[in-house]
Amino acid sequence: MKKLKNTFKVLLKSVLGIIAFLLVYALVIVIMSVITVNDNVVENNKNIPIYILSNGVHTDIVVPLKNEIKDWSQDISYLNTKAKDSTRQNLAFGWGDRGFYLDTPTWADLKVSTALNAITGLSSSAMHITFYGHLKEDEFCKQILISKTQYESLIAYFESSFQLNELGKIQQIGTHSYGKHDIFYEAKGSYNLFYTCNTWANQALKSAKQKSALWTVFDKGIFWHYE
Repeated sequence: MKKLKNTFKVLLKSVLGIIAFLLVYALVIVIMSVITVNDNVVENNKNIPIYILSNGVHTDIVVPLKNEIKDWSQDISYLNTKAKDSTRQNLAFGWGDRGFYLDTPTWADLKVSTALNAITGLSSSAMHITFYGHLKEDEFCKQILISKTQYESLIAYFESSFQLNELGKIQQIGTHSYGKHDIFYEAKGSYNLFYTCNTWANQALKSAKQKSALWTVFDKGIFWHYE
């Protein structure tokens, strides 16, 4: 009886500890998500359009496929997509957990092992690239104009997120895709409870000296600063 009582106490303390952690975690997310950084950055000649794009959970950063500063088509070709559509001139970058991306096309396909590997940082990551045509601004899509210098910083951030092969080239992940206009590439880093796809996107905006959250794990923490 005493052993059962001690086991119950340990279990209760564990449950209370988890609840306390989740409450603190949620509070920190809220506080740090609403703190704006780069709010007063002054930059001239802001004429390069980029977009923040959300599906309601995950945030992509969308940039021109090519301009005088960077031609992404040299490394990321529309010919590698199923549609092979050359008319789409915007490119979305989205970093995330490899298991979620490749093995979980819908929430119904989510496995406990995939979720645990993701939140604990035990799995690898992938870069999801999607070709877009014209984008229309709404609550899930916001346009931002940035300068050449800011865009160069954003390019460097994107490039540093790819896992390169021995020849220094980005590596496509088989023929995986969600549709006809997207591709997956190997990426650096690990998704975890404190660094999610939205944290990566928020850091991308920070790198380009754009308004962003001090820290966030949710897309709302990014879009709140652009309402």
